[in-house]
Amino acid sequence: MLRKIYGINEVPFELLLTADPSEKHLKKSLEEGNCYVLTDKDNVIGSFIIKPLSIDSLEITNIAIVESKQNQGIGKYLIDKICKISLEMGYSTVIVATGNSSIGQLAFYQKVGFRIVDIEFDYFTRNYSKPIYENDILCRDFIKLVKFL
Repeated sequence: MLRKIYGINEVPFELLLTADPSEKHLKKSLEEGNCYVLTDKDNVIGSFIIKPLSIDSLEITNIAIVESKQNQGIGKYLIDKICKISLEMGYSTVIVATGNSSIGQLAFYQKVGFRIVDIEFDYFTRNYSKPIYENDILCRDFIKLVKFL
């Protein structure tokens, strides 16, 4: 079941921090956007935060799935739900960003219809206090992708 979170005590912080290790960025996303959770038998298995960017664009600021439930189609299901919510709210584009070292996420977003539109060089090295490594690659650059609905 997918549901919107209304109370801060319901937010799955630990899960969301697996997608972005910065508590500062997570709290800012929660202040600016809306958090949703996907549950299975009362257990949270996925979560995302979305926020308006402009009159026609919505941004996914965080999306995370419990590790034991990854690679089972849940990410695609959440993206489909986000696109549906976006259309219902009157948005025509969905934007998401990830790091250059997030190889799996970059492939996933492109498989579900997103296209790379921008790269902000050295974003992570400038904005995060500790280096982030994924796939033995230093995460430096912010890669922005867009999906037209």
